[in-house]
Amino acid sequence: MGIFVGYNSLKLLAKVAYRTRTHARHLLFKGTRGSFHSTQQELVATYLPMVSTMKLALFSVLTYLLSFQAVLSITPLHYQHPLDPLTEQEITLVRTIVLSKYRASKNKLAFHYIGLDDPDKASILKWESTKPGAVNIPRKALVIAIIKSQTHEIVIDLSATRILSDNIYKGHGFPILSFEEQDAAIELPLKYPPFIESVNKRGLNLSEVVCSTFTMGWFGEEKSSRTVRVDCFMKETTPNIYVRPISGITIVVDLQKMKIVEYRDRDIEPVPTAENTEYRFSHQKPPFGPRQHSLATHQPQGPGVQINGHSIS
Repeated sequence: MGIFVGYNSLKLLAKVAYRTRTHARHLLFKGTRGSFHSTQQELVATYLPMVSTMKLALFSVLTYLLSFQAVLSITPLHYQHPLDPLTEQEITLVRTIVLSKYRASKNKLAFHYIGLDDPDKASILKWESTKPGAVNIPRKALVIAIIKSQTHEIVIDLSATRILSDNIYKGHGFPILSFEEQDAAIELPLKYPPFIESVNKRGLNLSEVVCSTFTMGWFGEEKSSRTVRVDCFMKETTPNIYVRPISGITIVVDLQKMKIVEYRDRDIEPVPTAENTEYRFSHQKPPFGPRQHSLATHQPQGPGVQINGHSIS
């Protein structure tokens, strides 16, 4: 995306410069045959907006180049232990490297996991047995992404800022669910005519209906699609929606197609009432929520554990 924007800005800059030079020559040529004063005014009125456009385009290009260079020149922050999780800067670097290979404008790409590619145990033991900095363990990241409906497992060398391997996973199982696709899936029933009819048939208020996703599980199928089950609940007069399910309805959503692929309304079952569904501690009454007396602790020799970065000893 960034490369595309920078390229367009360069094209715009070249185009504006060419048009400005050509138009200025035309006005000056016209001025030799007419009033130079009026030609000068026309030059100013025409040239200044173009100069502003050139400045804007040049600023866009410079901003892009500086930001792109800054991102790619990020070196992983100093870590205290080889197993420390990726930093925010390292995750940004990982995304930049992947997007530079698979431009988002041309590929349907979704990140489902970005994390540390754990070093092997022998390297960790050697690192811990020597002086700090004596053994250098390459910092690597593992990326699981869906690109054009295929699951990619990508390993990136963060020090060299390059992709070490990029393999398409063809085994069983799928990447973890993302918040974006779950949010999209739970909105589908609320606009699905058969579901709306089922809600009305039960005498329920559609504006008080909320839905949630649940995994389908894998039962040894040779081929399976990436689907989730969507169950819906009534949210009115209760903070705990899960105790008020709308039973008797089966909804299956295909996440790749992002559409409902299976819908069944078996029978009408009454929705449980909201009575006694309050579970928040602040709303409880004795004996379930008694007032707690204050508690004080004292450790004369200090805490029994030490926390150093992400390590606990």
